[in-house]
Amino acid sequence: MSPIDRLRREARLAPESGIVELINHARGREGLIPLWVGEGDLPTPSFIAEATTASLAAGETFYTWQRGIPELRAALARYYGRHFGGAHEAEEFIVSSSGMHAIQLALDAVAGHGDEVIYLSPAWPNFAAAAAIAGARPVPVVLDRTGNGWALDMEKLAAAVTPATKAVFVNTPSNPTGWTADRETLAAILSLARDRGLWVIADEIYALFSYGAARAPSFLDVMEPDDRVIFVNSFSKNWSMTGWRVGWLKIHPELQQVFENLVQYSSSGTPAFLQRGAVAALDHGDDFVAGQVERARKARALLCDRLAATGRVRVSPPAGAFYLFFGIDGVSDSRAAAFDIVERANVGLAPGTAFGAGGEDHFRLCFHRRLDQIEEAADRLGRWIEAA
Repeated sequence: MSPIDRLRREARLAPESGIVELINHARGREGLIPLWVGEGDLPTPSFIAEATTASLAAGETFYTWQRGIPELRAALARYYGRHFGGAHEAEEFIVSSSGMHAIQLALDAVAGHGDEVIYLSPAWPNFAAAAAIAGARPVPVVLDRTGNGWALDMEKLAAAVTPATKAVFVNTPSNPTGWTADRETLAAILSLARDRGLWVIADEIYALFSYGAARAPSFLDVMEPDDRVIFVNSFSKNWSMTGWRVGWLKIHPELQQVFENLVQYSSSGTPAFLQRGAVAALDHGDDFVAGQVERARKARALLCDRLAATGRVRVSPPAGAFYLFFGIDGVSDSRAAAFDIVERANVGLAPGTAFGAGGEDHFRLCFHRRLDQIEEAADRLGRWIEAA
């Protein structure tokens, strides 16, 4: 028996990311326009980096608060008050070592072996993989493709619930589709969760990347204080901090000690100097975020127009997030096509096969980059489509 055969089955069967597979294939390729991952092309703003530098210079390199430094938790409360309204307290927040860590903590709290967790597909693959590694069974509910984008069929969602179901994971605005739930849909999901005794894990990381309003609708708009909703989030997207690996959870205050324990037995806390940068992001970064959203709005319009002009691209402008999830007439194997697009067009797209059920014949393109790159990528893709 080989060493790998002695590992846990869940670990052995953890899938390779279909996004990372393509990145590893083309990494370092000269002249490639990389639109395959979910990040912009700007480095972290100096006002954030300087706060971390000052913290390092002050010697904040020791163990710190497991729940997060008080200053960051208070800054999160202020941030939510500004953008979501209402009163929020520091005791509602737990700092995590990335958004992915926040998701793992939420799963650790509500699901395990023999349980099921529902998620909406096509989806960012990490949630389903993390659930499976934890021993739970991830159950996809496929969004419906319509002429105006994507839509959730509540009857399909309700039908997926079984006695083993413990939670529903809802990412809105969605990565990769851009689907954005309205208040009525969020209220319907919450009503279902109440009726069936389920937790809702709410990933609202792209809430401010909304193209029809100042922010996307949130479960905060429709929930009661005691509803079983766990919010997971990250500093990565809004403030160009993908490499920092700092996130947070918003939870009922009664859950604080449980989640502090889960932090202790996973990461043992997020470095204090990184948290100082996160405080600066929250308190001084609203203008930066607004500028990023406007930049993405322009790139979205340019890209949708250019691709639609080919006559072969199935595309609807996403209501939120910063991805275009599109299909090309005559192309059914997005994985093979994504490799060919790298080789012949020198553009990196994420294949829809990486995002599970419902996405197999689509591609995800991150348009959160400067306009000249988006324009050049659209031209290259147009030429590839003509030749395909």
